[in-house]
Amino acid sequence: MFTKILIANRGEIACRVAATARRLGVKTVAVYSEADAGARHVALCDEAAPIGASASKESYLRIDRIIAAAKATGAQAIHPGYGFLSENASFARACAEAGIVFIGPPASAIDAMGSKSAAKTLMEKAGVPLVPGYHGERQEPEFLQDAADRMGYPVLLKASAGGGGKGMRIVERSDDFKAALASCKREAISSFGDDKVLVEKYLTRPRHIEIQVFADSHGNCVYLFERDCSVQRRHQKVLEEAPAPGMRDERRRAMGEAAVAAAKAVGYVGAGTVEFIANQDGAFYFMEMNTRLQVEHPVTEMITGQDLVEWQLRVAGGATLPLRQDQLAIRGHALEARIYAENPDNNFLPSTGHLRHLRMPDAVTFSLGDNPSHPAAVRIDSGVRAGDAISPFYDPMIAKLIVWGRDRPEALALMSKALAACQVVGLVTNIAFLKRLVESDPFAAADLDTGLIERNQAALFPVAAPASNDVIALATIALVSAESRRQAQQLQQLQKAGPASLAGDPWAQTSGWRMNAVLDRAFVFGDGDLAREVMLSYLPHGWQLQSGAAPASIDLVSHDAGDLVLRCDGHIVRGTVVIDGEDLHVFSGERHVVLQYKDPMVHAGEAEETGGRLTAPMPGKIVAILVKPNDSVLKGAPLLIMEAMKMEHTITAPRDGVIEELLYATGDQVDDGAQLLVFKS
Repeated sequence: MFTKILIANRGEIACRVAATARRLGVKTVAVYSEADAGARHVALCDEAAPIGASASKESYLRIDRIIAAAKATGAQAIHPGYGFLSENASFARACAEAGIVFIGPPASAIDAMGSKSAAKTLMEKAGVPLVPGYHGERQEPEFLQDAADRMGYPVLLKASAGGGGKGMRIVERSDDFKAALASCKREAISSFGDDKVLVEKYLTRPRHIEIQVFADSHGNCVYLFERDCSVQRRHQKVLEEAPAPGMRDERRRAMGEAAVAAAKAVGYVGAGTVEFIANQDGAFYFMEMNTRLQVEHPVTEMITGQDLVEWQLRVAGGATLPLRQDQLAIRGHALEARIYAENPDNNFLPSTGHLRHLRMPDAVTFSLGDNPSHPAAVRIDSGVRAGDAISPFYDPMIAKLIVWGRDRPEALALMSKALAACQVVGLVTNIAFLKRLVESDPFAAADLDTGLIERNQAALFPVAAPASNDVIALATIALVSAESRRQAQQLQQLQKAGPASLAGDPWAQTSGWRMNAVLDRAFVFGDGDLAREVMLSYLPHGWQLQSGAAPASIDLVSHDAGDLVLRCDGHIVRGTVVIDGEDLHVFSGERHVVLQYKDPMVHAGEAEETGGRLTAPMPGKIVAILVKPNDSVLKGAPLLIMEAMKMEHTITAPRDGVIEELLYATGDQVDDGAQLLVFKS
């Protein structure tokens, strides 16, 4: 076993590796970019080394700086995590040349599987079934389109060097092929530095099932069963689970043995994942091999009771695999939900900002390596804390929420409950969407395929319901309580600076006292497109609140750091209210409702701004401009394409109009909220 390792990554995987290393008595070195100087993974490691600017190409993708940091700190090995350099054969070779152990497969295996095209050729020779398609070297657009036309639509374009859903496009008809190919190549060159693509027949209702394999340097290789990763958006995984629902033992064994054959064909060592596309009839086809640990590895750990990072460290140190195939078994069912800073209602566009409030459910300890003795478990893997920023430089993941139950129904119920306990303020997240997804009939019935989200748009993207009267009550009392605390603090300051008689001045109190009268206050909350009017009457003990219904008697039972307990007409209402500027985030009854409150005194005299502006939804780069000044466009017409977080986003016309002026050129960087062009209706 090593005494010190360097973790060449960031975020939750760096934290995960640091935790396992600490348990094994191994010291860790973090590397960090300028954006990550105060990051959680830096605080968790024993040492830390700066490696450059915020952009990944100037820091986490700099092989020379990472090797130099390892040498300077005396690290014997480097753990690459996933993403960045984890599947970079040049990095593995540079480690070997520097006398540092790369905790991963040999460079030859990364080379063999690094190109999807070459990997498919290799797998075909090894007898692993393949999806029909073109995986060759020719890349002329006309040739690729001809191959797609002969194959029949729909087809799938995939970046040959890709991963993580980047550089992938589904093409439904021949007329759309060239535009999709150009977009796919742009994203591929930006993400992987290689615009080579392959074309495959697109299966209409496929399942995405992957097999976790592990090999040592002594010729042993096992599979640790499967994960079902069918539920995806933009070709990226949303929910993962293990074992795959409906998997028969004979099919599991066939897929596991095919995965082991794939690993052995390239002389694999370490943790890897062989991904298959599976038809509803039970047939399965090799898709690709990820020569690294996967984001979703925790569900495999939960059902096997094994720590795969510990396996990585031991195997990289020359040890044999801890267990044989016949010693591995599946226990229970596990689910993982990826909590992202993104907007599901806007095509899952990533969101940036600061985590001004972050609360995750309490974790129930799950001891890896032991047979679970408790009925259920909750695990949170995260690389961020409250106050941290989700920047445009890296993947916008906030946390992975993993649950384990004795069976799938129990795991589903626990995941729903755990998601309801997640609270994030400061940026848009997919938490509410994940909860709807977990509770949806198709997912609960395990009617799984990669098109599940697209097929169930109405259920998964419902029109927001108006806030309940209980939510309105929580928001109103939270405002009044916050106001009272501020006034009390101001009064204390006045008492220190002025006459002590202020302490008994009834006009300086915050209870709403009036002589021979009741104080009535009007509040107006923005609730989506609705204006919710509230009348609050101050009573000797509590309040009376009216909001479009019969008046309700309100008493404050307790209030602690935003956590409110009210008694509304005799029934108890609990919730957390986070006041973030003019937004009130109310977490109550498994819902997160955002209300707006504009203080009429603060906004007196303001007029609504009008005009034709189209602004950048987040920081990024202009990669294509599709219009010219004086062009007339129809509502929904694409105007320009931005790239942010290695993904392309199309800006469209909000209504029919004319392009008056373009304010940026192709290749320009733009800030969040920057006006991109002048548009006249």
